[in-house]
Amino acid sequence: MVDSFGSDFKRFFGKGLAILLPTAVTLWLLWQAFGFIFNNVAQPINNATRVAVIWGVPQVLSEEKLPDWFSVTDDELVLERSSRDVSDSTTDASLRREIRTEYLSEFWASHWYLNLTGLVIAIMLIYLAGVLLGNIVGKTVYNWVEHLITQVPGFKQIYPHVKQVVDMVLGDRKLAFSQVVLVEYPREGIWTVGFLTGNSMRQIDNFAGGTVVSVFIPTSPTPFTGFTINVRKEQAIEMNMTIEEALRFVVTAGVLAPDHVKTLESKSDQPPADSPET
Repeated sequence: MVDSFGSDFKRFFGKGLAILLPTAVTLWLLWQAFGFIFNNVAQPINNATRVAVIWGVPQVLSEEKLPDWFSVTDDELVLERSSRDVSDSTTDASLRREIRTEYLSEFWASHWYLNLTGLVIAIMLIYLAGVLLGNIVGKTVYNWVEHLITQVPGFKQIYPHVKQVVDMVLGDRKLAFSQVVLVEYPREGIWTVGFLTGNSMRQIDNFAGGTVVSVFIPTSPTPFTGFTINVRKEQAIEMNMTIEEALRFVVTAGVLAPDHVKTLESKSDQPPADSPET
C-alpha cells in the first residue's frame, strides 16, 4: 500500500525537524548570548571609550594635529553657536566638547568594526583580572573581598551556587568523578546512573563487611545537585560511558543516550527484512 501524502509529509517533516532543530536552537542560544554580552558589556564599554576619547585626545594632541572628523575650528564654533539654541553662559570649551561628541558618534557609526572595541577591551580586562588574581597576593585579596560580599543578604544565598557551577565548568580543578557506574538505587530493581567519587569511609567498610565506595547520584535536569550514597564496590557496575556522556544523559532526562550504549529498537518497530518496498 502506497503511503498517502499526509503520512509521508508528517514522516519526513518530523525527520527534517529532528535534524535541523538542534542546530537552529544552538545558533539561537549563541546569538542570544552574544546579544546579551554586546548590549550589556560591550556597549557600556564603547560609551565609556568614546567619553575617554573626547576627554583624552585634546590633552595629547594640539588643535592643529587633531583629525578632521574631531577638530572643531573657531568658525565652526561660531556657526554652531548661532544655529543652536545655546545660552550665553555656555562656554566655548563645553560647546566644542558637545560638537566633538556628535562628530565622534557619526564617525563611530560609519565604521562598524569600532563596535567590537568593547568586546576586545572586555576580553583584555578579563585576561588582566586572571593574571592579577592568579598570584598569591591577588588570591588573598580576592578571597577577602569574596568573604565580605558573601555576607550580604540575598547575595550569599545565590553566589555560592553560581560559583560552584562556574568552577565546575571553567575551573582548573578536574571533576572529582572518576568513573560512570550503575547502581541499584533507590531500591533493588531500579538501576540508576551515578558517578564514582572514590572509596568511602573506613568505618562504613566495617559495617558493610567489605570495601565500600561513594557514588554521587545526580538529579535531572540539574546534575550539580543530587545524593551521595555508599555501596559495596562490587555493586557499582562500571559503565562504558564518559563523564560528559553521562552528564548529557542526566541533563536530558535520558533522551540523549550515547549511541554505543543504546538498547536495540524493538523488532516490531522495524520493517521486515524481506518486505517488498511499496
